[in-house]
Amino acid sequence: MENIKWGIIGCGDVTEVKSGPAFKQIKNSELIAVMRRNGELAQDYAQRHHVPKWYDQADDLINDPEVNTIYIATPPDTHALYAIKAMKAGKAVYVEKPMARNYEECREMIRVSEETGIPLITAYYRRSLPMFLKVKELIDADEIGKPLLVNIRFYRSPAPEDLQKENLPWRVIPEISGGGYFVDLASHTLDFLDYLFGSITEVQGFALNRAGLYPAEDTVTATFRFESDVIGNGAWCFCASNNVDVDYVEIVGEKGRLRFSMFKFSPIILKAPGEEREFYYEKPTHVQLHHLRTVVDQLQGKGPCPSSMYSASRTNRVIDQILSNYYSPKK
Repeated sequence: MENIKWGIIGCGDVTEVKSGPAFKQIKNSELIAVMRRNGELAQDYAQRHHVPKWYDQADDLINDPEVNTIYIATPPDTHALYAIKAMKAGKAVYVEKPMARNYEECREMIRVSEETGIPLITAYYRRSLPMFLKVKELIDADEIGKPLLVNIRFYRSPAPEDLQKENLPWRVIPEISGGGYFVDLASHTLDFLDYLFGSITEVQGFALNRAGLYPAEDTVTATFRFESDVIGNGAWCFCASNNVDVDYVEIVGEKGRLRFSMFKFSPIILKAPGEEREFYYEKPTHVQLHHLRTVVDQLQGKGPCPSSMYSASRTNRVIDQILSNYYSPKK
């Protein structure tokens, strides 16, 4: 594919800064069409971002003959639907994370990609960000010795919109998102750890709704084992008090440990016998830019994107297993 001509299905908030403006900053890449169900908002986005075409129907964008690659940035309940339609129409697909609401939907997306031969790539962009690549570099360079253990902690208070029972955000409606904020946010962490240590082969989890603000889980714990024999544990709480704000991943090795945040871009801290070092990285304006460069490279046959449909589906599988106690009894 010589030139990547993008169309976005779902040109909402996530595309305003994180991803949308990045398309035209990459060689042989351009954004030529956007779609949103509200046509006025689609037109407004197109005008502000200097995009030639806009649609209010996904099928119209999918069937646009000028578009050869589609970015699906809708909530997860339509990821599989639009990805499958796009691949069957011969269009390469870049889909937001999580890849779908559950592992079963991921498997169907993979099946269609394999049958059609059309690429399906996922937006787990931390695999391409310099800060997170530095974490991988330090581990690969044996700075902490053989990795042994991972600790994950993420606690925050409810967002103001979580209190609006008549107008809850889609991220806490399981039928749309596949779960709650755990699915939306912890998926980044679990996917990045998959990148560092390989797939999770064993996992146990427990999830509850403690605050009763919305239908989804709000408090989760999990333990897991990677194929590399690193073991880990995690605790996530989305209904903590207002003065609680915790976000860190700690990797313990034979010679030292690493600590970093997943969302704050606070310094990476390396501790080893007799030394402590910090590594600072600013959050990029367009956080998906580095990742999108790898997507374009893959579509042009220059090298693989580090986030594949297979690795992304593994993250969905692990999430399903962690949340099984909360959702399985209700099925």
